[in-house]
Amino acid sequence: MQVSIACTDHNLKRGNGEHSKQNATSPNVVNQARAKFRTVAIIARSFGSFTPRHISLKESTGKHTGMKYRNLGKSGLRVSCLGLGESLVAEQLMTMAYESGVNLFDTAEVYAGGRRSSLVITTKLYWGGKAETERGLSRKHIIEGLKGSLQRMQLEYVDVVFANRPDSNTPMEEIVRAMTYVINQGMAMYWGTSRWTAMEIMEAYSVARQFNLIPPVCEQAEYHLFQREKVEIQLPELYHKIGVGAMTWSPLACGIITGKYENGIPESSRASMKSYQWLKEKIVSEDGRKQQAKLKELNHITEKLGCTLPQLAVAWCLRNEGVSSVLLGTSNPEQLTENLGAIQVLPKMTSHIVSEIDHILANRPYTKKDYRS
Repeated sequence: MQVSIACTDHNLKRGNGEHSKQNATSPNVVNQARAKFRTVAIIARSFGSFTPRHISLKESTGKHTGMKYRNLGKSGLRVSCLGLGESLVAEQLMTMAYESGVNLFDTAEVYAGGRRSSLVITTKLYWGGKAETERGLSRKHIIEGLKGSLQRMQLEYVDVVFANRPDSNTPMEEIVRAMTYVINQGMAMYWGTSRWTAMEIMEAYSVARQFNLIPPVCEQAEYHLFQREKVEIQLPELYHKIGVGAMTWSPLACGIITGKYENGIPESSRASMKSYQWLKEKIVSEDGRKQQAKLKELNHITEKLGCTLPQLAVAWCLRNEGVSSVLLGTSNPEQLTENLGAIQVLPKMTSHIVSEIDHILANRPYTKKDYRS
């Protein structure tokens, strides 16, 4: 079924930033492709009046733990710069993380040791049951899916609910209206996106502005030494223009950036399991061997800084000021302790060290501005 979205133009008033709606083009004449094109045109024009005022997002440090806290995008929500990913369910690990200053838990389980107001708990929506109506980002599934998630977690609300991938079968207006509804109902405080393109995020922002709804505050994106383009080029532009921040995951690239695959696939490693055949193929491929060679070259930097390769990799992610928080996917206390140690490495990530790393990796993405200069 073809879905048409009628977009309205904005009359921009430079003096006070107010806008008025003109008559929308008839939905019968505007097909989906033209509607999306107009959406992008609207948001491009609206940057002049609707760009959020400049906010100085100062990083703070916990007195007892040394953990650093940053704003989630340009929202007022303060999150620890290291968070726990959804694979972590052991209460022991959550206790360790909380006592180390972590307040962000991207997980289906709940840590009962801290006050609810001291925690930032997130959940994702998209996949559900097997029925057609139990997946996707329809209004029905967003509301029912979040209610089910809250019941399983025994919570009254989550701090951030994420749309865990785009849904081409659902109109953007329906998605944004449903997210606004669950926030207004007190089921969530904010909403964000995960694995969305910059264009899709901009469309959601435009729809929110057009209909006086709530826009997303952040995007969850994969970010590590070998995956840089989106977080370093696309998201900073969205952050400065519409306030969308970055919460990143997989800082160690599913274990590739740990050093354990330097000499092949150990029998006890994740890549040796049948369910991770794709990871094994990635590691033993030509590109995978080149990546391991580059990681080996980073050893002299880890020796100079007195840290491990995983700590360097996590600190490298944190050195990006556009990243609100890095989600850790460790599965045992030793790994968690090691990764949390990246906080001590962060002050050592000088521009000289970062340049050294860039020289070894030889994969720094360039902006149009770089090319012009």
